[in-house]
Parts: sequence; structure tokens; C-alpha cells
Amino acid sequence: MSLFTVKGTWTGNRNGEGTITTDGLHTVVSAPKQLDGPGKGANPEELLIAAATNCYMLTLAAILSNRDIEYTHLDVETDGIVGKNGKRLVFEKIVHKLVIYVKQADDEFQEKLIQLAHRAETACFISQTLKGNVEVTVEPVVKVVG
Repeated sequence: MSLFTVKGTWTGNRNGEGTITTDGLHTVVSAPKQLDGPGKGANPEELLIAAATNCYMLTLAAILSNRDIEYTHLDVETDGIVGKNGKRLVFEKIVHKLVIYVKQADDEFQEKLIQLAHRAETACFISQTLKGNVEVTVEPVVKVVG
């Protein structure tokens, strides 16, 4: 068993602000501008998306490393779509827009990378935790550089 601890403080009402602290992160937090908040620092929606993105990148990197697949780097831009179910906010979808940069790749290798990109999403611990509540998808692209 592993224990992860996040410490938080909050001052004010719904439009107040707080801080979130972990061993590797210290950030100001508030309600997002998109939901009529002050938009200071990070917000819960971004932090959830950040957790999903971090887990996805780490899982994909592990899968590629385990298969000795060389790549120069990964870029991921993740969108989180929040809607309403009555008066309640719900995360509807998280989309990882992935670019895998490689030095060379024929069509077969590119297809393998795309398959592994999708596999990483299904293997990601955070994605597994969200399943049944939020649709998580990947839109991978392979770019040959240099």
C-alpha cells in the first residue's frame, strides 16, 4: 500500500482562494473563471485533468521504454469537457491530444505507436479510476523529426 497526502488551506467563501501542497507541488487554487470564480492559480478541474495527463504520459513512457522504442519526446495537450446534469457539474470527457516525436518511422512503426498510445490510456491508473464516470480518449499523432 502507498499513501499520498495533499494538504490544503482555504480562506473566504466560494470565491475565496486557497493553496494545495504536496511533496512536489505548491500552488494557489480557486474556483475557475469559466465557472464564475476568480480564476487565481489552479482549479479542481485543471488539477483533475493534470492528474490524468501526468498518469497518461508516465504510463505511455513506461510502455515505450519496456519495448525499447526510441522517441525524442512526447507532447500532450489535454482537454476536459465539463457540462451540467441539472444543476450539478459533471466531467463529460477528457481528451489527450498526443504527439509522439521520433527520428524515423515507417507506416508499420507509426501504426504500432498509435496502438500503444491507445493502450496507455486503458492502462493508466487515473483513467481506470475515472472509468464509468468520465470518457477518456486519445488522439495520437506521430511526427518524424530531424
